[in-house]
Parts: sequence; structure tokens; C-alpha cells
Amino acid sequence: MKSRLMVAAVGVPVLLYIVLWGPEWVIALALTALSGVGAYELMKCVGAVESSRMLCRLTVVFAVWAVLCGWGLAEWLIPCLMLYILLAFATAIWKAGEVKVAHLMAGVFGAIMIPYAFSSFFHIFGLGGHRGYLLLPFILSFACDTFAYFTGLAIGRHKLAPKVSPKKTVEGSIGGLVGNVLCGLIFAFVMNRWFDGTIRYGSMTLLALFCGMVAQIGDLSFSLIKREFGVKDYGKIFLAHGGVLDRFDSVLFVAPTLAALMQILGIR
Repeated sequence: MKSRLMVAAVGVPVLLYIVLWGPEWVIALALTALSGVGAYELMKCVGAVESSRMLCRLTVVFAVWAVLCGWGLAEWLIPCLMLYILLAFATAIWKAGEVKVAHLMAGVFGAIMIPYAFSSFFHIFGLGGHRGYLLLPFILSFACDTFAYFTGLAIGRHKLAPKVSPKKTVEGSIGGLVGNVLCGLIFAFVMNRWFDGTIRYGSMTLLALFCGMVAQIGDLSFSLIKREFGVKDYGKIFLAHGGVLDRFDSVLFVAPTLAALMQILGIR
């Protein structure tokens, strides 16, 4: 807990500065770094770093480049990703026997899904609302995780997905959803009261509830991968929080979902 509080004490102010006051290029640089590190962590988890350094490097490079494309070179994104798939399979054919199908699939996920998720912040930024809306993917991910953790710790009895994450409980899951709705409504009130927002509280309730479910699926999905390959944490960059994929697993699912729903519901 002490380590978690230390990371939060440093990380929260840095996050607030980057999102609310940092130049756009700083946001792009931060998302690019997270994408590259996340892709590397995934490749390391599945064992691709040891067996195919070339595929691992290729994946990290494309994970970084894809975010940059999402920032200002959107027309290059699809051609570059198709090029990655071609090069990845060419590497697997050349290194036949060394590169496993699991490595290829992890590479595709790392070079496409991870940067796509982080690039969703550019989409939210492009909706034209206040920059505070860029905090919403983090709020609707971290709030769910935090409330689920403490609720499960206090009253958790029934296992949610014991074969994937033995410590998670049904009670914790419900607590996470309630906490998400509460934090979403607080966010809506602050934006409406002081930043000229026009968020409907009913829409925010549904949005927070759905994103809470998405956040838990994201969390369990990356736990499933770790359990499959016998890994405790993806990394140690955030100390007790683990690596990028440990800390931002829910965000990777929530951010693109939220970007789409904000546009549909007209939240800005």
C-alpha cells in the first residue's frame, strides 16, 4: 500500500499536468511512450523477446509509429499496419520454428490494439470539448478498480472469475460499478458547474456503468494473458502497480469505448 501511495503521489500530479496543461506534443509523447512500453511488456510476457528479438523490435517500433499516425498522420495508419502484418509473418517464415503463433498474435495485438487504444485520446480531444474530458477514461477505469478493490477487501465473499483472478469477487465488482457511477456523476457536476459542460446525468450514469463493465473485462483480459504464461506482473515501472499493462489494462479497453460513446451521446 505504501508503494501504491507513493506512485499515486507522483503519478497523479504528472497525469493532471500532461492532460490539463501540457502542450499537445507532450500528450502525444506520453501516449507514444506508453504504447511502446506496453507492446514490449506484452511481447516479453509471451516469451517473444527471448525467441525472436526481431519481431519484438518490429512490434515496438510499429506500436510507437501507430500512435504518431493517430496524432497527425491518420492516412498512413492502415497502410503501415498492413506493412507490419506483412513483415511480422515474413519474420515468422524466415525464423520458422522460433516464432510461435502466440508471438505473432501478441505482436498484432501490441502493434494494433494497444496504440489504437492510446490513440483514442486524440479522438476525444478532437471532439472539441474541454481538455478535462481527457481525464474521463482514467476516472472511469481507476475508480472502478479502486472501489472494487476496497469493496472486495471489506465484504468480498463470492469469487468472480477464480480461474483468471482468484482475488476478485462479485461484491467487489458491484462496488466497482457503483463507484464508477458515483465518480462519473461527480465529474459531470464539476464540468457542468465550472467548465460550461452540458452533460446529462442520466447519460453519464449509463456511460459510467457500461464503462465500469468494460474496465473489468479489460482488467480480467490482461490477467488471463498473465495467467496463461505464468507471469505475475508485466513490469515494474510503476513499482507495486506493475508495468504499463498492469496499470492501464482497464484504460486500454475503456478509452476507445468511451471515445465512441461520447460521440454518439454528444458528451462534450
